[in-house]
Amino acid sequence: MKLFTKLYDMALKWARHRHAVRYLSGMSFAESVFFPIPPDVMLAPMALAKPEKAWHYAFYTTVASTIGGIVGYLLGYSLFDPLVQPIITDFGYQDKFDHALSWFKDYGVWVVFLAGFSPIPYKVFTLGAGVMQMAFFPFVLASVVGRGARFFLVAALMKWGGAKMEANLRQYVEWLGWGTIVLAVIAYLIYR
Repeated sequence: MKLFTKLYDMALKWARHRHAVRYLSGMSFAESVFFPIPPDVMLAPMALAKPEKAWHYAFYTTVASTIGGIVGYLLGYSLFDPLVQPIITDFGYQDKFDHALSWFKDYGVWVVFLAGFSPIPYKVFTLGAGVMQMAFFPFVLASVVGRGARFFLVAALMKWGGAKMEANLRQYVEWLGWGTIVLAVIAYLIYR
């Protein structure tokens, strides 16, 4: 079963679409609030398909993701009890959310930077920052720096790797995809 190869080919097709930047921005925004798929899966093929626009794509991804993070912050800040809390409870994520809130108490703004850069679900921390009523400007700054560092790193790797990286990536995309899932499951088991 070549699940990730099919997804990769589809992402390359989307990357060449005339509205690709809009799709990438929409995906980046949504991922910061509720969407489960990170924008890297579209950013990387877009930067490979048009390396001369890699920085352009990373910029739009960072801006849209930060705006989505601000929406997540505002949801956590003002609509947590009536809107967000019931969803967390219904999906059985209360323990994970409580764990994220405890990280805010221990690490403050640094946890937003870490969540922005790493594969940790950023949306949990945008909502958590609002619930904890974290200072808004440091939240936005940590989001811009964390998300920007991540997306510009992805764009740089794709831009500098070029066609050779695209061939290698396609060859190993199944291993990378399943390896990412295994790492996510291990991380979940460790941090739960």
